Amino acid sequence: MADTDQRAATPTGVWVGPIVFAGVMMIILGFFHGFQGFVALFNDGFYAVRENGLAVHIDYTAWAWTHLIVGTIVLVAGFCVLLGQVWARVVGVIVAVLSIVVSAGFLSAAPGWSTIMIALGILVIWALTFHGREVRPEGGTGGLP
Repeated sequence: MADTDQRAATPTGVWVGPIVFAGVMMIILGFFHGFQGFVALFNDGFYAVRENGLAVHIDYTAWAWTHLIVGTIVLVAGFCVLLGQVWARVVGVIVAVLSIVVSAGFLSAAPGWSTIMIALGILVIWALTFHGREVRPEGGTGGLP
């Protein structure tokens, strides 16, 4: 019985791959947000629609700063995930959701980039919430199928 308890309490390294993946994807997502932010800041004629064609009717300068702020937060959280900060996983899920919402609001302006960023956000959420067998108690499913 004690051996079973010890195995359940000892991390096996199953999380390492998904956590590193999530951290790297968050860093890439942060750079993508920054790229989109700088384009919106310096060349708003690049986008497919004018500001009034966006889901949220604000000017491209406001969108630029939104992308730059979200991108910076995602980037920093990604580095913290790679450094093993447990709090960064929770923050990572929250900012990935925020990233998806911002990208969805910007979808009509840059459909390709926004779709890629939404997909990356979903991958980050999956990787940060993937726990494998370590969340299941021995001999049970812990409520999971």
